[in-house]
Amino acid sequence: MKNRSAGRRGTLYGLGLPVLLSACSSISAPTEISLPNGAVEIAAPALYREWHQKTQACSGLTEDFATVKFYVVPGVETFSTGDGQKVGQWIQDGGSNRIIVAGKYQNHEMVVSHELLHSLLGRDGHPAEYFNQRCKLTWDTWSGPDGAVGSAQAD
Repeated sequence: MKNRSAGRRGTLYGLGLPVLLSACSSISAPTEISLPNGAVEIAAPALYREWHQKTQACSGLTEDFATVKFYVVPGVETFSTGDGQKVGQWIQDGGSNRIIVAGKYQNHEMVVSHELLHSLLGRDGHPAEYFNQRCKLTWDTWSGPDGAVGSAQAD
């Protein structure tokens, strides 16, 4: 009789431990950041590091470039976000920053630098001092090599 009872207890404990462990892992696991459909992580091209340095210089702000992860949504002009269609988006994820760019704009200095400025500032929104005056990283103020492209929205 003792053995049967001990066997049942062992079975119950054996069943309970995996359930308990899975409950703990779901509680302590970090939540996954939602990326736009089709977004793929890319290695930052050397040009992005150059644009990052230029954006640091115009803004007077600094950050470790290694904390920025880049993603592209291949073959699109814009991608869907909770705030509508975008050509670029910055998301802060704990100690790292994620920049997502529509495939058509992945080599557009203003779009990538605009998102890098969000990363440097560590915030959403477009303070005129930084986006309009210091760095000129809006469609209306940009006069770089790509020229003003139009009204597509980088955020």
